[in-house]
Amino acid sequence: MASIRMQGLAKSFGSTLVIPPLDLEIRDREFIVFVGPSGCGKSTLLRIIAGLESIDAGDLYIDDIRVNDVAPAQRDIAMVFQDYALYPHMSVYDNMAFGLEMRNTPRREIDRRVQRAAGMLRIEPYLQRKPKALSGGQRQRVAMGRAMVRDPKVFLFDEPLSNLDAKLRAEVRTEIKALSQQLRTTMVFVTHDQIEAMTMADRIVVLKSGMIQQIGAPDEVYKTPANQFVAGFIGSPTMNFFDVEADADGVRLKNGARFGMPAASMAALLRGGGSAAVLGVRPEHWQVLNPDEPGLKITVSVVEPLGSDTLVYFDSDGMRRVARVQPELQVKAGDVVTLGFPVDKAHLFDINEGRALR
Repeated sequence: MASIRMQGLAKSFGSTLVIPPLDLEIRDREFIVFVGPSGCGKSTLLRIIAGLESIDAGDLYIDDIRVNDVAPAQRDIAMVFQDYALYPHMSVYDNMAFGLEMRNTPRREIDRRVQRAAGMLRIEPYLQRKPKALSGGQRQRVAMGRAMVRDPKVFLFDEPLSNLDAKLRAEVRTEIKALSQQLRTTMVFVTHDQIEAMTMADRIVVLKSGMIQQIGAPDEVYKTPANQFVAGFIGSPTMNFFDVEADADGVRLKNGARFGMPAASMAALLRGGGSAAVLGVRPEHWQVLNPDEPGLKITVSVVEPLGSDTLVYFDSDGMRRVARVQPELQVKAGDVVTLGFPVDKAHLFDINEGRALR
């Protein structure tokens, strides 16, 4: 097993600084997920760990050994790619065994490892098939098995679910999570999908423009986002944001609706000497109130029934917003609805810097 530590690590492509100097420690046997929008540097960081990209500044340690100049083959790391990268002319068994054969591993040990991995991944019936006879999810399992048989210190996953349909993605996501719990090996997973990050990670690293915005357990990042970027990126559908003015009684939206705020958020805002802020409300935290109660009165624009709940879209301040409500309400487009939210579910952000006020 292995821990990974980055100290002042930086990377540029030409004159473009992709990864400003950053520090990060990944614990032994931890499942950590790098998440962020395209171009945020998450795949570059993964390739640096693998040794596929050089480091311009700083140091990278695996198990407290500096590996800046260590070749990828000597780092004892296995990588699972987005495109499977299987040999089409080889059977599943041979695809999984090939790397061990190149290392002159004894045949009996190769068979033991392949059979063990195939059993864990539930692909024993397919060992004699060629990749073209497999589904996308089965091929990804084979790619995972090929990495598993090496018994590496670290597994690296570079958006391995991107080519799968929604059903297969959920299925393989569960398999990878189960695999991490069985193997107890350090795993680093890269994705732009925040649902994958939330459901799989021990800790999430949220990246923007190569800079770490927040590190924490999924529940922590969801409930207490460090800034407006994290709040808007983590959660589906995305958080609703409103420009507000604050006073002693709470905050006021542009349309005049007023809401109370957590005392700590108000105190943090007032300490800064300002009154303008950004209010954040997650779709699932809206509550439908009685028409005569004070709250945000909206006209429903679009309704999306999802079975277990319903998404209700509405326009406010020229922007489209969304609330997640119970399907029993049977809301229709054109209905006028009053919305509110529990005070302890509200988020307040600095209007200039975007940092959370709490």
